[in-house]
Amino acid sequence: MVREARKEDLDAMLNLYLFLHEDSVPEHDTHLEKTWDRIIDDPDHHLIVNEIDGKIVSSCVCVIIPNLTRNVRPYAFVENVVTHANYRGSGYAGECLAYAKKIAEQENCYKMMLLTGSKKTETLHFYEKAGYNSSDKTAFIQWLD
Repeated sequence: MVREARKEDLDAMLNLYLFLHEDSVPEHDTHLEKTWDRIIDDPDHHLIVNEIDGKIVSSCVCVIIPNLTRNVRPYAFVENVVTHANYRGSGYAGECLAYAKKIAEQENCYKMMLLTGSKKTETLHFYEKAGYNSSDKTAFIQWLD
């Protein structure tokens, strides 16, 4: 079942992110709690999860960004696409991306953007199958300490 995350999903999300690029679960402290509350309470920040048999197995984030161009239409940014290793290849992340697309369409977004650090052919094909392309724009990233 694809849905938006709820407040009680924090621990499940932190554990799922171990399959993304995290190497440990962060300490439960005030900063973590405040950040989680901001995410959950922000109407433009959609943390989408796919829950199977009561377990969150896949997720992505879709943020709607207000914009003054393109007839004052917002755009969507998709990030942190992840599936638990034991559930990969079953379409769960694709369902999360489809849900994100519905949100972007409902918000009248004119485009969706997604970045991946993966160079794996199967990952790139997965995003292409979901409707994304890597030919329209060039992405640049500046990492901050």
